Amino acid sequence: MQGFYSKLDSSPSSSPLLGGRRDGPQIPLSLAVEAEKAQALLQTFSSASLLASGGLGAFCVAADHALQMPVIQNHLWLRAALDNATHGLVGLWSWAVVIGLRKRSDLYEVLLAGLLASIIDLDHFYMAGSLSVKAAVSLPQRPPLHCSSLIPVFCLTLRFLMWLGRLKDAWCSLPWMLFISMATHHVRDAVRHGLWLCPFGNTAPLPYWLYVSTTATLPHLCSVLMYLTGTRDVISAKHGVAIDV
Repeated sequence: MQGFYSKLDSSPSSSPLLGGRRDGPQIPLSLAVEAEKAQALLQTFSSASLLASGGLGAFCVAADHALQMPVIQNHLWLRAALDNATHGLVGLWSWAVVIGLRKRSDLYEVLLAGLLASIIDLDHFYMAGSLSVKAAVSLPQRPPLHCSSLIPVFCLTLRFLMWLGRLKDAWCSLPWMLFISMATHHVRDAVRHGLWLCPFGNTAPLPYWLYVSTTATLPHLCSVLMYLTGTRDVISAKHGVAIDV
């Protein structure tokens, strides 16, 4: 469109709206925006993000081996607390891979993602009707928040409520954060119990290598889906820079 240019060529000296000269060829806004979107998508698989997700996979292996130590296995409270903390750290790490850590508000988001990944296990106590850890880990069936079919339901419902309440763009990533927190928790539990896809039942337990590789790639999947739905553009505008996860 004549008279509209990308931020790639928006300096005062080159902007015709500010009376500057145009010494070189100008880039149409639509073409520049598409180029920036393509660059953001490519950066989803940057070396830094791949290194971070590889570290996430290595952390999963190290944490699971540590939890098998006799000193931990012989103490129910300690085992439950460390297992839940691992869920939180995996969720925290995964969301950090998605958004990066550029300012203090990013740290708050990452901590919130870790908290969401951890509090899922509170449904064990709800189902047991007791604060007893022994009762919570000895349930005859899996508690409600461990139904993987509910993940898209919760995320879409949250997105609808945000639209209904006209919440600002600053909250646009919240459904995706919920997705990462719940999905990483469920995939980790699936090594022992499989995925509970109600009303269809449970899958077979996931092979350990599949759990680790899925956990490491979930942040990239989430990032691509955010790009396809336009959420990444909104977050980039919020940060003032292109997200280069």
